[in-house]
Amino acid sequence: MTQKLLNRRLFLKTAAGSAVAAGAGAGWFSATRDPIRLGLIGAGGRGRQLAREARWTRLHRRCGELVAVCDVHRRRAQQVRDAACSQATLHEHYQEVLDRGDIEAVVVATPDHWHTAITLAALRAGKAVYCEKPLTLTVAEGRSLVAAAAKTGGVVQVGTQQRSDWRFRTACELVRNGRLGAMRRVEVTLPTGSLPAASGGGPFAISPVPGDLNWDLWLGQAPWVEFCKQRYDPFRWWFEYSGGFMTDWGAHHLDIVHRALGVEDSGPLHIDGRAELPDVPNGYNTPRQFDVNLKYAGGVEVRVRLSETENGILFEGDEGRIFVNRGRLTGEPVERLARNPLPADSLRLDNDTRYWGTATYIHLLEFFDCIRSAKRPMSDVASQHRTATACHLANISMRLGRPIRWDPASEQCLDDAEANGLLGRPQRTPYRF
Repeated sequence: MTQKLLNRRLFLKTAAGSAVAAGAGAGWFSATRDPIRLGLIGAGGRGRQLAREARWTRLHRRCGELVAVCDVHRRRAQQVRDAACSQATLHEHYQEVLDRGDIEAVVVATPDHWHTAITLAALRAGKAVYCEKPLTLTVAEGRSLVAAAAKTGGVVQVGTQQRSDWRFRTACELVRNGRLGAMRRVEVTLPTGSLPAASGGGPFAISPVPGDLNWDLWLGQAPWVEFCKQRYDPFRWWFEYSGGFMTDWGAHHLDIVHRALGVEDSGPLHIDGRAELPDVPNGYNTPRQFDVNLKYAGGVEVRVRLSETENGILFEGDEGRIFVNRGRLTGEPVERLARNPLPADSLRLDNDTRYWGTATYIHLLEFFDCIRSAKRPMSDVASQHRTATACHLANISMRLGRPIRWDPASEQCLDDAEANGLLGRPQRTPYRF
């Protein structure tokens, strides 16, 4: 925890102790539940959702109070403020939020290509950070974030909220405690529900920039291009700003795979991604279909593919199989839990969280707990860097059209200068970090 946050928490604990000593019960409650003052950076679709969840944490548990909304598009910022936090101030540049001494933490819900720069700046400013997934745009960015978090001691919770869903937690515990026997393979299916129609992939026409949108700031480190609506929204289908489905849903499901296999501090050894990449001038360039095979230590194979009808993770061991997604957890090992629960001394992965509500709501509450207690977040920066790395490597393999080999220890592709050249990206001046 940074010194600034630690000082504030120590102040609150001291104030609480003084109130109890004086017999002031109401004062004690106010001190111990003093809401953490938040700034929201990024007021698009996910930002709106997180603002609503943060509002519920304030109403129900006095945990988080949203006092600033920042977006390069003023209309979006105003809409979020009016809907969720009418007293919040509006800002265009994230640095204005980070410079405020009254703000303890920020929620980063920008497009993916801004996650790293803002999180790094927030850590340097002594703020705790809740950053949406995927954590990074490149492997090199992730390494910078891991180093910065270690140096500053700052709290970073990544928005892979499936870790806060009991179904996924139980699935991981079953695998980790050997209820499926030795793991053989994992099949991950990612949904294509939000994929634009094939006829809608471009080329796209250049159009005037909306008057209240700072387009240059939105692009940031990415190459300069003229504005077209389809770059701005949806941004996920452009490698310049995101990584398509592989870093969108893939960041969620591969995170669960890593947790279940116990490789949160490692990664795949061999990556073979097959895809047909679009080649349309000023059009979407992430793949519309792909099939990726990743091999991990111990011989476990993980297949990741897109599906129009399926969404979830199938774990297969030599003694059983289970399937899990956001709606169900099935399989004979699950059914056996009723008569043969995991022993008390089994490995547990719930990080002592005991909340009820949506997975995002629970994930935010756990973030606030970590700020107050300085415990390690459930979706910490190091494990999420490794998950994002697996997604980035899959995309690199697809873009190169061939397999690559990866050394998780050195975080380099083996004997492959071309692939290593794609671990980072050039950054546009003046937005370099």
